[in-house]
Amino acid sequence: MKNKNIKLIYSLFALLFLSSCEKELPTYFNFEGYEFASSEPDGGTWTPILINSGDEINIPAPEPANSASYLQEIEDLKVEMAQMSEADASAVTYWTQNPIIRWNEIALELIAKYNLIPGPNDDGSYTLPNPSNPNGSPAFPFAHPPYAVRALAYLSVAQFDGLISAWHHKLAFNRSAPFIEDESIQPAYSDNVNLSYPSDGAVLASVSRRILTQMFPLEAEYLAEREEEHLRSLLLSGANVQSDIDAGMLIGDAISSIALARAANDGMKNAQAPKAVSDSLAEAAQNSFGWKWVNVEIPKRPVGLTPLFSQVQMWSVDNVELTRPIPPPAIGSAEYEKDVAILQDHADNITEEKRRIVNFWQDGLGTYTPPGHWNEFAKEFIVKYRLNPLRSARTFAYLNMAMMDGGISCWDAKYYYHYPRPIQVIEGFKTIAGTPNFPAYTSGHSVFSAAGAEVLAYIFPQEASLVRGWALEAAISRVYGGIHWSFDATVGTDQGIDVAQYTISTAQNDGAD
Repeated sequence: MKNKNIKLIYSLFALLFLSSCEKELPTYFNFEGYEFASSEPDGGTWTPILINSGDEINIPAPEPANSASYLQEIEDLKVEMAQMSEADASAVTYWTQNPIIRWNEIALELIAKYNLIPGPNDDGSYTLPNPSNPNGSPAFPFAHPPYAVRALAYLSVAQFDGLISAWHHKLAFNRSAPFIEDESIQPAYSDNVNLSYPSDGAVLASVSRRILTQMFPLEAEYLAEREEEHLRSLLLSGANVQSDIDAGMLIGDAISSIALARAANDGMKNAQAPKAVSDSLAEAAQNSFGWKWVNVEIPKRPVGLTPLFSQVQMWSVDNVELTRPIPPPAIGSAEYEKDVAILQDHADNITEEKRRIVNFWQDGLGTYTPPGHWNEFAKEFIVKYRLNPLRSARTFAYLNMAMMDGGISCWDAKYYYHYPRPIQVIEGFKTIAGTPNFPAYTSGHSVFSAAGAEVLAYIFPQEASLVRGWALEAAISRVYGGIHWSFDATVGTDQGIDVAQYTISTAQNDGAD
């Protein structure tokens, strides 16, 4: 009943948002005066995703505040702060307050940089990126939407679990921040930091560098430089001594190892199946339904994009078949012919407003993809509502878990039903937004957006109408562009809503509400 009510809400907002929705990409981020709305004293008791509890990862007890070693750390800290350069001060300003935002920005930059489709060879054949030879031609990875959302999910889940562990140990050891122990230290952000062991910033620096290096191996040196800059800024902010940072890195290393072990065995390495497997999926659909998608590119890539992404391990759904949607209309049926007329009407009567909507939501090559778009929206709300790093990590974790599960469910439908795109079966039809290299039903934009919108509506209920309206606009943009049937968008929206409920159910029981 709850899902039906949510879908009714979507339909009520459709008239408002499908025709016109004036918005621009948000611009970020001035953290001046960014005081956290809450401190989460019980954050260490929340239920994590990868580990069982916040106390699962052990770190050594800190030295007492009156010990010779700790007092020496304080003195060393003051010397470092006294010698801080202008570049150091800029780094402190950049990294302090909410480093979750900064690492997410870096992740989106890398996704956009590597979201470049491998071009054809001189003979018209294609060579796929190879993770065992990332420097090859083409370079690894191709950060398409399934790859992007998976990278964002592992990053944010590891960050969330790491911070739960950090919060647990902070309260257990109760070590005050250096500027509280020594009032001569002028901290960069005293309003947000009281307990310093372990450093939650160091957890994030270690986790983020390791996860992103695995996902983008050619960026190892760049990411190590960002980690080093982040760690040094923690010291120079006056919020941590070196032993705080060392302890945080222990947690970060442990959590990232667990996350990367899961990633190594989640099935993604087999998602880009060989041609024989891809062809067998097409023939199965032809035998079952009487149709199959055919790539109309010139030159044509021999295999569709990640045919076996449907077999990648989901976060909150036990079996992808639980979220498989109803079959699409039979080709030639009355429902099908009705949709042909809808698409031809959009093509014949395209308006500037429809073009604007198509372009705004395109999120194609060289961008941070549709999941990245929803991460941008999440950052806007995180800053608006002044979420602390733990709450921010929770937001990104559930957002990206839901969108990754949604993508897996969507790709299951795509390659199970193998439904042709309009350009394949409507004579003379043309799109205004390209032709993706995978089947039509359901729309990835619609599933990603509806799943993301539902999680953001749960975490930021004040924004529920807004984000659900954006999801509707993202869905209809693909119909306006001629890339998708209208039922790809409407059923895909329902699919995204349904998949998100599994993630939201997990979130509702993690102890944070």
